[in-house]
Amino acid sequence: MAALQQKKRILVVDDDREIRELLETYLNQNGYLASTLEDGSRLMEQLQTGPTVDLVVLDLMMPGDDGFSLCRQIRAESQTPIIMLTASAEDTDRIIGLEMGADDYVAKPFNPRELLARIKAVLRRSHALTGTANKGRFFRFGNWRLDTIQRDLIDADNVVIPLSGADYNLLLLFLENPNQVLSREQLLVATRGREANPFDRSIDVQLSRLRQRLSEDAKDPHIIKTVRGAGYVLAAEVEREA
Repeated sequence: MAALQQKKRILVVDDDREIRELLETYLNQNGYLASTLEDGSRLMEQLQTGPTVDLVVLDLMMPGDDGFSLCRQIRAESQTPIIMLTASAEDTDRIIGLEMGADDYVAKPFNPRELLARIKAVLRRSHALTGTANKGRFFRFGNWRLDTIQRDLIDADNVVIPLSGADYNLLLLFLENPNQVLSREQLLVATRGREANPFDRSIDVQLSRLRQRLSEDAKDPHIIKTVRGAGYVLAAEVEREA
């Protein structure tokens, strides 16, 4: 088991007592330091003043502030990874969660092993992406720069466009593989750690949002292009600089 100082802290926010107790016990047994909250009233206070939280598991439907508004609040302050728990079978809720800045989602009812796998995958991606700054802080492409430390997109006028964790992960993947066609399946596995199913449109939603951040014309994008029947490609020269 990991040494105490190396354990990742997981905060579970859910109004269902049985789920809170189940996840707190299960995650602690699997080498994490898990704590819980029954609603979002003290969430931001705990994130700002408590011990560093490495990942938040956030229920979508709760009394008071729901998961959407809480996710938005977290993203306004930090890039702490977020996994949403949703009881809805509708893709709309999952898509909105991703748009608000969630890194992944798990549908209720769920197997704790599945959630554990998602937590490990998101934390691995977060750790790997943090290490990219050692190779040079900025990616430059077209009239844009990506700051790999602050995880911000910067335009030609030095205006900063904040990115959600999901947006950052996706853009970084393209920048590390410029002028290479990446399939929807590759994008989903690399950014979500899961294989695509025929009805999963989350990558399409992320791409649309990322194109908006890049001020792309949805009908005629020039940076991230669609390759019909194959996937998507970052059609720009990419440079790395300190």
